[in-house]
Amino acid sequence: MTESPFTDLHHADQPLLLPNAWDHASATALAAQGFRAIGTTSLGVAAAAGLPDGTPATRDETLRLALTLGSEPYLLSVDAEDGYSEDPDDVGEFARELAAVGAVGINLEDRLGSAGLHAAKIAAVKAAAPDLFVNARTDTYWLGAGDREETMARIDAYRRAGADGVFVPGLTDPGEIAALVQRLDVPLNVLYSPSGPSFPHLADLGVRRVSLGSLPYRRVLGAALEAVAEIRAGRTPRGPTPSYDEVDALSRR
Repeated sequence: MTESPFTDLHHADQPLLLPNAWDHASATALAAQGFRAIGTTSLGVAAAAGLPDGTPATRDETLRLALTLGSEPYLLSVDAEDGYSEDPDDVGEFARELAAVGAVGINLEDRLGSAGLHAAKIAAVKAAAPDLFVNARTDTYWLGAGDREETMARIDAYRRAGADGVFVPGLTDPGEIAALVQRLDVPLNVLYSPSGPSFPHLADLGVRRVSLGSLPYRRVLGAALEAVAEIRAGRTPRGPTPSYDEVDALSRR
């Protein structure tokens, strides 16, 4: 079977650097910088809609955003949290809806719940949307409640269920990253951390996908707050500022 363009990006000369958007403007602006694939960030999507992250309340917002972005000329991967349901069939149906509007990838996190249940969700997604790239996330390092062996046990279960790649956020130690890469037969995705290895270093370690998560969204909020504070203090805001016309043009791409 011929691999998809999105799968191919996980096996290119350089790792897939996946920036995460939260709306049409952010996705379009990122794509204009040459990124062939764009992810979504659950925190950004939830916060922009005034909803808490990590709850089923963001399901509709996530699907709405996928509908907006899925037909754009870049590859879209959707952060679907835990699938917004404990019923694997419901998760499979949600994945089918995402694929129907143009998404090519889905990120599913286990939140250190039952590995068996998460594996069942992955299997349901692959049955409902076989061409969707399933990036199976385990939070062993993110929540600090596991080790390498626990991580591998979960990854093995998710791989057997059909996961196309695995995501281990919170993994920043170069030695741990290299050891995990050596034991995997699918692409390893890590979350970029300003205090962790640089992108070139992650490439040298064998990481195949580097996600930015909510970092761009949080940086944008930080820049907005800094600009307001500078103006209030009688100073001119620093840094580049897109013009009104440049931002308005994003809606017409």
